[in-house]
Amino acid sequence: MIFLWVVIGYLLLLMGISVYKSFMVKNQEDFMVAGRSVSTARLVGTLLCTWMGSGSLLAGAGLAANVGFSELWMAAGAWVGIIIVFFLAARVRRIAEYTVPDILELRYNKWARILGTIVIVIAYTTIVGYQFRAGGFVLDLVAGIPEWQGVLLTAAFIITFTAFAGMMSIVSVDIINGAVITVAMLIAAPLVFINIGGAEHLTATLDPSHFKVFGDKNFFWAMGIFLPTFFLLLGESNMYQKFFSAKNEKSAKKAVLFWVSGTIVVETALASLAIFAFSHFNVMEKLSSSDLYLAVENAERIILHTARYSTEVGLPVWGGLLLLAASVAIITSTGNSFLLTPSTNLTRDVYQRFINKSADPKMIVVFQRIMVVLLGLLAYLILTQFETILAMALTAYTMVGAGLTPALLAAFLWKRVTVAGGVASIATGMGVTLLITIANSILSNFYGTQLLNEQYIILPAASASILTLIVVSLATQRDPESKWGRFYTKDASLAQAMEEVKKDAITEEPED
Repeated sequence: MIFLWVVIGYLLLLMGISVYKSFMVKNQEDFMVAGRSVSTARLVGTLLCTWMGSGSLLAGAGLAANVGFSELWMAAGAWVGIIIVFFLAARVRRIAEYTVPDILELRYNKWARILGTIVIVIAYTTIVGYQFRAGGFVLDLVAGIPEWQGVLLTAAFIITFTAFAGMMSIVSVDIINGAVITVAMLIAAPLVFINIGGAEHLTATLDPSHFKVFGDKNFFWAMGIFLPTFFLLLGESNMYQKFFSAKNEKSAKKAVLFWVSGTIVVETALASLAIFAFSHFNVMEKLSSSDLYLAVENAERIILHTARYSTEVGLPVWGGLLLLAASVAIITSTGNSFLLTPSTNLTRDVYQRFINKSADPKMIVVFQRIMVVLLGLLAYLILTQFETILAMALTAYTMVGAGLTPALLAAFLWKRVTVAGGVASIATGMGVTLLITIANSILSNFYGTQLLNEQYIILPAASASILTLIVVSLATQRDPESKWGRFYTKDASLAQAMEEVKKDAITEEPED
C-alpha cells in the first residue's frame, strides 16, 4: 500500500504546482514558451526529463535486459545528437520563434510548415501513447489496477496537468523530476550491483554476449538502434521549443553542456540497473518465487519490477520508493512535454497561421487547451495499434528523424538548400515511414510477418529524405539571402555592416 501512496502523493504534488502556475498564464507566450524566461538550471532539468521518457524507462531498459550493454548504442544516438545541438542552441534561441514549423516556414514556405506539423502530430502523439501504457504498468504493479484502467487514469492525469499551465508548469516541476530521476538511478544501480553478487554473479547468469560491443548482433543492428535516436534528437521539437523558452542565448548553450553530461550518466545507470536486476530476477526458479520471476517477454517492466521488489535485490524500501517516484517522474514529464508540443503546433501553425490570424491571446490559450485534450484522446487510439513500447518508440523516432531532421538541419547548416528541396525532403521522409509502417501492419495482421523491422525503417526513410534534399536543392535555383540570412546571423550582420560602410563612403560629401 505504501507504494500506491507514494505514487498518489507525487502526482498530487505535481498537479498542485500545475494548478498554481495556471494562474500565471496570461497569453500564448506564457503557455507555449514559459514567457521566454527559463533559467539554465530549469532548462537542464526539463531537457533531461523530456528525453528520459518511457522510451528509456521501458523500451531501453527492456532491450538492455535482453541484449546487455550493447543497448547503449540506442542511448548513444542521443548523446552524439546533443553534442551537435550544442553548436546550434544559441542560434535557435536567437531566432526566438515558438515551434519547429515556425522555423520551417521561415526558411522554406507554408507547405513545409504544414508537413512539419503533420509529422510532429503523428510522432508525438505516438510517444504520448506509450507514456499512458507505462502508467498502466505502474498502477497495475503497485495497486493491482487492471492495465487498461491504469492507462485511462494516466491519460487523464497527463492531459489535465498539461492543459492547466502548459510550459509554465512543465519547466517548474521538471527541476524536481530531474533531481529525483538522477538521484534514484545513481543510488539504485551500484547498490543492486553489489547486493546481487557483483561481476561474479553477472558472468555466471548472463550470456557472454551481454558484455560485447555489439552483443550477439552486428554493426548493422547497432546502427538500426543508434540512428533513430540520433535523428530524433536533432529534430526534437520539444528541445527547440525549450530553447525558445530560455532567458537568452547563453543560457540555452550552457544548458546543453549539463544536459549531455546528465543524460550520459543517467541513461548508463538506467541500462546498467536493468541488466543487473534482470540477471537476478530472471534466473529465479518459477516454482519457488513465482511472484518475483520476470520472463524475458516482460523485460520492459524490469525497472518497475525492481522498484516494487527492491528488497529482493538489496535495495532498502526507501530506495524502491525513490525508484518508483523516478519512474512516475519519467512517465509524467515526458507525457506532458510531448503532448504540449503537437498542441502548440496545431494552435500556432494551423489555427493562428491559417484560420484566425488575429485571434485574441486568451482565445489562443483556450484553443490550445482544447487541442491538448483532443490529442490526448488520439494518443490513446494510436496506443492500441502497437504490441510493444519499443516498436512505438522506434516508429515515432523514425517519423521525426526522417521527416523533419534533414530539412531542419539544412536550414542551419547548408545555405544552398532550397525551398523545393526542403519541402520535398519532409514529404519523402514522412511518406516512406508511413508506407513501411502501414505495410508492416497489414502484413502482420494477415501473414504474421513484416516488410521491415521497426528499428531498420530509419535506413531507407532517412536515406531517401537526405538524397531528395540534396538532389532537388541542386536541381533548383539557389534561394535569395532573404531566405537564409537570419539563420546565419553573424554572417548576415557582417554583410549588412559592409554594405552600410560602402553606402556611407559613396554618399559622404568631401570636406572643404
